[in-house]
Amino acid sequence: MSPSRLGRFHLLTDFHFQQRFTHAELAALGIEGGADIIQFRQKEGDIRAFLHEAEQTARACRERNTPLLINDRLDVMLGVEAAGIHLGQLDLPVRLARRILGPQAIIGATASTVRDALKAEEDGADYVGFGPVFETRSKANPASVKGLQGLEEVCKAVTIPVIAIAGITPERVRPVMEAGAYGFAVMTAITTAPSPTRAARHFRQELDAFLSGYQGSTD
Repeated sequence: MSPSRLGRFHLLTDFHFQQRFTHAELAALGIEGGADIIQFRQKEGDIRAFLHEAEQTARACRERNTPLLINDRLDVMLGVEAAGIHLGQLDLPVRLARRILGPQAIIGATASTVRDALKAEEDGADYVGFGPVFETRSKANPASVKGLQGLEEVCKAVTIPVIAIAGITPERVRPVMEAGAYGFAVMTAITTAPSPTRAARHFRQELDAFLSGYQGSTD
């Protein structure tokens, strides 16, 4: 898979920490602000409600030509014809997901150690979501904070893109990119902001500023 299809700025939708916007509305607002890939994340609810929200989000992403990933649920990913799936360490094994989905689907895997990341790469993941890089309140039982040093170590250990997760703020975009991350994932810093679009735009501006300087230094 071409890394350019993956996107560097991942927005995770949410209806747990906020109820102002639907998943689809958050996707649209985030894309307007510069997010280039959306991950539908919902941990609760019956399957019909789950599918309805995912279908609405998939439509919003298709209208904006933005890839959609589904967190955890392979059945929902197939049902709404999303671009791919993101799998946690206790979810469906990456190797099995790749066997089912084939080479075209985007498959991401959560990793909290170098060993996890290497295993994900070996099993066929297209990218690793590594963290928590910084402290987070978005998970009930997050792993210990890895910091920028931990992020740098995993970026050097694998050849697939690494997406930094947890506690990412606009001010931390440049440090995580300098540590070797291909990109980053954000949820509550955008979804709970007064204006999700404006919040997303701040992240986009920091990312573009970094990429502009990085590309200029290689000319």
